[in-house]
This record gives sequence, C-alpha cells and structure tokens, in this order.
Amino acid sequence: MTTQRRPADGPGLPWHVTDDLARRYADGAAPETDAWSLEKHVESCAGCAGRVSAAVRAGTAGPVLAAVRADLLASIGVAAGARVGSRPPLAGGTGGRPAPGGIRPTPAPAAPSPSIPTRPGRWARLRWPVGPAFRGTTRRRPAHGTTGPTPTQTTPSPSTPTRTGRWARLWWAVGPAVRGSWAVAVLLVVGGALALAHGAGVRGAGGLLLALSPVLPLAGVAVSYGRHADPMHEITAATPSGGLRLLLTRTAAVLVVCVPLLTAGGALLPPVAGLPGAAAWLLPGLALTLATLALGSFVGCRAAAATLGGGWLLAVTGPLLGPVDTAAPAAALAPYFSGPAAQGGWAGAALACAALLAVRRRSFDHLEPR
Repeated sequence: MTTQRRPADGPGLPWHVTDDLARRYADGAAPETDAWSLEKHVESCAGCAGRVSAAVRAGTAGPVLAAVRADLLASIGVAAGARVGSRPPLAGGTGGRPAPGGIRPTPAPAAPSPSIPTRPGRWARLRWPVGPAFRGTTRRRPAHGTTGPTPTQTTPSPSTPTRTGRWARLWWAVGPAVRGSWAVAVLLVVGGALALAHGAGVRGAGGLLLALSPVLPLAGVAVSYGRHADPMHEITAATPSGGLRLLLTRTAAVLVVCVPLLTAGGALLPPVAGLPGAAAWLLPGLALTLATLALGSFVGCRAAAATLGGGWLLAVTGPLLGPVDTAAPAAALAPYFSGPAAQGGWAGAALACAALLAVRRRSFDHLEPR
C-alpha cells in the first residue's frame, strides 16, 4: 500500500495521500483498495484533496477536464478568458471611489488555502501529542469568592478507545470463522473422537482425528475471508488494514483455536502402538495453511482450501476407511507424520509457501473474483 499507515500506538493520528499514490490514482493504476481509501480520505482532508486534484489536472485526464470546464463556463455565459474574482469598473469612472449614487461592489471573501491548516486543525494536532493526561481532563472555573485548588473533572477522550470498543474491534477482526459455526464444528470433531475412543472403544479414533487435524484450519481460512463469507468484505478490504494484513489476522485467530483444541484432544485419546504423537499434525497443518494462502492469491481462499483439503483427505483418509480396530491407521499415517524426513519436508514446504505469499502479497489489494 502506498498510503501512510496509521501507527499502532496512535489511532487518532491521521494518514495522508502521498504524491506517488496521487499520480497513480490519476493514471488509473492504483489498486482498488488504495483508490477507495483515497476517495474516502479526501472527503475530510482539504490538503490531500488539493494534491489529488493537481495530480489529476497534470495527468492524461487534465485536457478533458479543462475542456469540460470551458464548455460549462461557456454554457452559463461566462467568457472563457475572464479573470475569476476581478473587480468590475465603478460607475462614473472615479477610480477607487464610487460615483454619486453608485454602489461599490463588495469583493468576494478569499477562500482559505487547502494547504493552510485552520485553527481547529492545529489544536486537534496539538491535542494528540500532549497525551491523555491533558486530553482527558477539563478544568472548571472556580466559583466567585472561593479559594483552594481548582477541581478537575475527568472526561473520556474521544480518540482513546474504551475497553468495550477494543473488545468489539478484536471480536470483529477475528473473522466469521471464530464467531460462527466453524469453531463449533471443531469442538464437535474433538468431542466425537473422544466419544468414539472412550465410549465406544474404537481404537482408530486417534488416527481419524490426526488425519482430520491438518485440514480443519483450511476450513476456517475458507470461511474467514472473502465476499462469500464476510458481508462487509468490500468495505473492510478498502481500509488500510484490509488485504493480506486482515487475512493473516484471521488466519492467526483460526490457528489459536485449532492448535490447543486438536492437540489436547489427541493427547486425551488412548495411545495406539505406532501412531504418531498428538502434536505431529502441527507442521503439516501449518504448511497446508500457508499453501492455502499462497494459492488463494491466485484463485481465492475458498477454492484454494477446497482443492488442498480435498487432496489431503483423498490421500490420507482413504486407507482409514477400512477396519478401525486394527493397526491400519498407524501404518497409513506414518509416511505423512512420522520421522525427521516427513517433518523436515513439511517445514521446507511451509517456508516455500511463506516466501511465495510474501511475493504475492499485493494480489490481496484487489477483491477476489466472484
């Protein structure tokens, strides 16, 4: 993104449009999210509006806008070469004095320059650096005839988020997966495995849970980002915090839910000889999650999660569909989870997918295809 990001420790500090972004917006080369942020920002920032207007006039659209302006002035009877704001001659030709009976025209007040900040703007920018101690108190004038220290009244600063506001923004940032039915589905998978193992005595429940664990984060990513999952996706993606940053935030929230639940559930299942440990799915799950994000930069997160998750289930769970009371789960899952070679391969795949995701990070500045 070309816009200056809002600093994390100063949510009230503004960001402004740079000259490079203004030129790319004028040429039509700015990403959709940058263009939407710019158009929203110039509604309240006169300085940036002037900068963008100058860039548009200097770009390829400048001659077209000049022609439209000339046609508009001509249509209302204003001469194309007339000087805007010039004083008409006074009646009687008396120079600076009005003629007897004449009326001196009142000049129009000069419009303030968009680059010169007004007094409220200066005070607003001065108010933030002084800190919450000065922003959060207002002094009262003491009553007439009273002495002693001036009482103060603490008022909440509008730029300082409240505790409820922080939790509301955090709850929204974690995405639809954690707020919706996906988290419930993860709990049902873990609870079902525990019920099969301890209630029905199925020895292969641990293998089934281990095989399903790497693809459960993919389902969370698929329902966390995109126009199909988030009704405010277009608005959210246009903000400076949208795009890959928001996708990584919601992916981290999915992993925060998955990792402890699936690992603890696998540890509570009865041990089976030869079956990999409860934490053996972590590197495969991380690699598949990063692969989903990297592939999602080309085809969208939902299609990427369906492709990789379906391929994993076909490759791993096929041998598990036989008798679950034998040693078949351990033999089927060992090539994918057990041994330094398998875990090292998953670690290398995770690094490669992370590198590809870093190269493709700009692709998330555009909306997903429908």
